[in-house]
Amino acid sequence: MKNIFKGIKGKIISILAIICLYFFIPFVRVNVNQAINVLKTVDVNAAREYILSFGIWAPVVSFLLMVLQSVVAPLPAFIITFANAGLFGWVKGAILSWSSAMAGAALCYYIARLLGRDVVEKLTSRTALEKVDEFFERYGKYAVLIARLLPFISFDIVSYAAGLTSMSFWSFFIATGIGQLPATIVYSYIGGMLTGTVKTFVIGLLMLFALSTLIVLIKKMWDDKKKGSKVNI
Repeated sequence: MKNIFKGIKGKIISILAIICLYFFIPFVRVNVNQAINVLKTVDVNAAREYILSFGIWAPVVSFLLMVLQSVVAPLPAFIITFANAGLFGWVKGAILSWSSAMAGAALCYYIARLLGRDVVEKLTSRTALEKVDEFFERYGKYAVLIARLLPFISFDIVSYAAGLTSMSFWSFFIATGIGQLPATIVYSYIGGMLTGTVKTFVIGLLMLFALSTLIVLIKKMWDDKKKGSKVNI
C-alpha cells in the first residue's frame, strides 16, 4: 500500500513539474507556443521544417511534439505522423509516431486520473468532455478503440475521459496501442508523398479509412449484441 502511494505521489510531482516548466521558464513557454502554432497551420511542410530545424535532435523534438499535441487538445496529430514519414522514412516514422502517441495518451490518462475533472476541463473544454462522456456511455469497452480510428473525434480528449472512468490503465493502454496501429501505419506509408497543406486530400483520406474501419467495428458490436441476446434467452 505504501509503495502504491509513493508511485501516485511521484506521478503527481512529475506532472506538476512539467506544468511549472511551462509557466516559469520563458524559453520553454516560447518554444511550446511556437510548436502549437506550427500544428495549428495544418501544414505538413511547416511541420517538417520545424522538426528538421533541430538537427540531430529532430526525433526527440518530434516525440515531444506528439506528446504536446496530446496534452493540448485538440491539435492535429496526423500532421506530425506525415512529417515523421517524410523525414525518417515511413517505417521509422511510424515507430516514432506510434510510440510518442502512446506516451502522450498515457500522460493524458494519468493527468485525468491524478488531477481530476476540473483540470481536464481547463485543458480541453467542458462541452467536449461531456460529449466524450456520452460516447463512452454509448460504446462502453469499444469507446477507446473506435475513437482512435475516427479522425473527427479528438482522441486526446478520449484519453482524458478514460482517466476519469473506472477503466484500468492497461485496458486503456492496450486498446490505444491496437486502435492506433493501423492508422499510424497507413498514414506513415502515404506521409512521404504529401506536400504543402494538402488539407482536402488528407481529410478525405482519413474519412475513407475511418469509414471502412468503423463498418468492421459496428459489425463486431452487432455480433456481440446478438450473442448476448441469445444468452439471455
